[in-house]
Formats: sequence, structure tokens, C-alpha cells
Amino acid sequence: MTHTLRAPHSVVPASPMSRPAARWAVAGGVLAGPLFLTAGLAQGFTREGFDFTRHAISQLALGGAGWIQTVNFLLTGALLVAGAVGLRRLLDGGAGATWAPVLVGVCGVSFWAAAAFPADAGAGFPAGSPDTATLSGHGAAHMAAGMAGYLALCAAFVVLARPLAGRGHRGWAVASRVVPVAVLAGFAGSASSVLVFTAGAGLGLLWLAALTARLATTPADR
Repeated sequence: MTHTLRAPHSVVPASPMSRPAARWAVAGGVLAGPLFLTAGLAQGFTREGFDFTRHAISQLALGGAGWIQTVNFLLTGALLVAGAVGLRRLLDGGAGATWAPVLVGVCGVSFWAAAAFPADAGAGFPAGSPDTATLSGHGAAHMAAGMAGYLALCAAFVVLARPLAGRGHRGWAVASRVVPVAVLAGFAGSASSVLVFTAGAGLGLLWLAALTARLATTPADR
């Protein structure tokens, strides 16, 4: 009696991004920045008295229609936290897998804090507000949350330079170390130009979206 021997089937480990939940989490990191900025721009161009050269996007949370920007903060925070989970799966135990997701998650939580502690009115917005603003307790908390969140985001960019380089994206890795300088320069220039501050903050969110998309489309070498 003859026995036919069959070669055992090789088991291919599932990709960390093969599950729908993981793909949705990564999408959060890609969509958070563009959605936040699109909603902010749409409000800024339609809210009476708002001027991007004089007012920060955070001030859109004030006034009768301020709930829209508050929801924008909350939704963006949720997407960033989801993006942090997706980033952990993307890095899959490799370089930056511990600290980059934690730092992006801190940035997400900072958006929730910004929603809970609104910015101060000032520069005539909302309508009827004085041109000069007095820093209140909630205004100080809002500023502290924003600074902590963006410092964490900039640190995440530096951490992500290593996995980018490891996947062959050396130009992206260099840019990921340079972008934080531009973002922090925007924050430093906020006293002289609100528009510079807005540009720096927007750059940080858009760069996170670009980095997450790049990592999602370039699997790590095994």
C-alpha cells in the first residue's frame, strides 16, 4: 500500500494592516489634519467678522456658531487617537513603534482639551469683543494644551524619521526632521503674525497625514 506524502502548507502571517479595524485606524491619521483645516477654513471665510490675519482658528469656537468648531476639535482629537493606534500597527514592533504612537496620541488628547477650554475672545471677534484680550484661566489652558500637543507632534516627526529611512524614504526622513523647525517657528512668530502661527499649525497636521499615508503604502522589510 502506497502512501502519498503531501508537503505542509506554508502559513503566511497576516499583515498588521489586513484587518478592517486597522485600516480605519490608519485612515484617522490621514484624515484628521485635512478635515480640521477644511472645516476651519470654511468657517473662517463664512463667519462674520473673522479675519485669518487677525484671528486664530481656535477662536471660531466662540460665539453662536462656535459649537461647530468645538465639534471640529473633538472629532479631530478622536481621529488623531485612532491614527495613533493605526500607526502602532503600521510600525508593527519596528523602529518608533513605541514612542511615535504615544506622541501622536498626546496630540489627539490636546485637541479634546482645546475643546474643553476655549480660547479667549479678542481682536474684535466674536462681534462686540474688545480689540485687546485678557488672558483667562480657560484661555491659558487652551494655549498650554495646544503647545503640549504640537510639541508632542513635532517629537513624533523626529521619531518617525528612522522608520522612514529604514523603508528607503531618506528624503522623507530628512524632511521629517526639518518640518518640526518650521512648525515651531510658526508658533514662535504668533506674537507678530497670527497667519504665520496658523500656517505652522496647519503644516504640522498636513505633514502627519502625509507621513501616515506614506508609511501605510510602504510595508517594512522583513
